[in-house]
Amino acid sequence: MMTEAKEIANKLGKIELDEEWVQKEIARLNRKSTVALEHIKELHDWLDGKRKSRRSCRIVGESRTGKTVACEAYVIRNRLNKKPQERQTKNQIPIESVIKIMPPQKCGSKELFREIIECLKFRAVKGTISEFRSRAMDILKGCQVEIIIIDEADCTFLRKDRLKPETFSEVRDIYDKLEIAVVLVGTDRLDAVIKRDEQVYNRFRANRRFGKLAGEDFKKTVAIWEQKVLKLPVPSNLTNKTMLKILIRATEGYIGRLDEILREAAIASLSRGYKKVDKSVLEEIAREYS
Repeated sequence: MMTEAKEIANKLGKIELDEEWVQKEIARLNRKSTVALEHIKELHDWLDGKRKSRRSCRIVGESRTGKTVACEAYVIRNRLNKKPQERQTKNQIPIESVIKIMPPQKCGSKELFREIIECLKFRAVKGTISEFRSRAMDILKGCQVEIIIIDEADCTFLRKDRLKPETFSEVRDIYDKLEIAVVLVGTDRLDAVIKRDEQVYNRFRANRRFGKLAGEDFKKTVAIWEQKVLKLPVPSNLTNKTMLKILIRATEGYIGRLDEILREAAIASLSRGYKKVDKSVLEEIAREYS
């Protein structure tokens, strides 16, 4: 097998390297970056209202719509409000008004508290559930947390399509005892199951849909991606009817998929000698996602 592979490699010859400037552009395009979109700012404004009023809520939307990145950006924006020297108390306790955790799938009470403790840069030592609970509550109070965002809550709190009552009761206590708003983030599965339990549903009744992009919003987002993310030497005119049609069909409005396709098409175009996203290259990449 190795001999056959070696023969094929010898016949085809070495793989040609891209020019140095192309390699640098590809490295840049492979670095993750975020863009401030209007619908993300609107979500942040909504979350800030919940933080101020201490109201628990939920954010629901399909996968690949950018919920995680939007929530992470909200956490970072809140950290920017404080100067470095103001982020810790005299006892070296960090002041964090907003935190975001992503507990393991089907987590129990101890795992939930461990995630909270470690998120705030403390060590989660061994102990009973009661000890973990007490430590997490003390840390949340000391760090002056006002809102906790729990990402992928549909994986965290559901078991065989049923709510995990013990974990939800812990979340409820965080809200009741410390007046900290809890935000559950997940897919439609979370939305559907929560509504089966009236007690849980009433606590997380406030909700916001984080959906796919369409129409002018999609077109504006493509334009922003071309200008702020791709930044190629020559304009690609991605918002013209032909290019836009290709992107709409391939992405179905998912911002995560749009990001993947545009970055890949840009890299492939550069490697083939173009200084912009070539239409034939975009079509080729888009077909893989259709």
